[in-house]
Amino acid sequence: MTTTRPRRSPSAPAPRVARRAWDAVTLLPRGAAAFAAATAGRGGSARSLLRVEAGPEVPRPGAVRVAGHALATVLLGALSLVLAGVLLLAVARGLFYGLVDQGPYGHSWGGPSRAGAWLAHFAVATPCAVATVAALYGITGLHERLTAPLRGERRPGWVLPAVLVCCAAGALFVVAFLRQLP
Repeated sequence: MTTTRPRRSPSAPAPRVARRAWDAVTLLPRGAAAFAAATAGRGGSARSLLRVEAGPEVPRPGAVRVAGHALATVLLGALSLVLAGVLLLAVARGLFYGLVDQGPYGHSWGGPSRAGAWLAHFAVATPCAVATVAALYGITGLHERLTAPLRGERRPGWVLPAVLVCCAAGALFVVAFLRQLP
């Protein structure tokens, strides 16, 4: 059995990246709804929520297997929401710094002028926002590989450890972020 991923029609990069980033952000509610559907015995609805399309020759996985994949999707969804928060902060405090912070700018990065502070925050936030969108894009790909067994495909051995490490890193980030707040 080969492990080929379904080919998608080519599309422009920007809409494709935005769509995959949005898919990552919606993993938490879709995973929770899929878990509820799987535990209620509605495996087809759960697979549909996980966006798993199996061919007609593929045997349908059991409810426990679908529920397990739904729980892993919830973990990836929680990580995606953390990254979405980082993206929101990067846009609000970086790209729109002059609108968010009314000054004084004497002790701000790039200060003492408003333009200098805005430019310094913009220069730091732009690569952070790009990296966050790239991470969201990657989480969508990781989710596709994670749910490969539900499509009747083999899951690469590195996927489950990668999911666990990424989610643990996200949890550590949240703890560190909360501890630095006043």
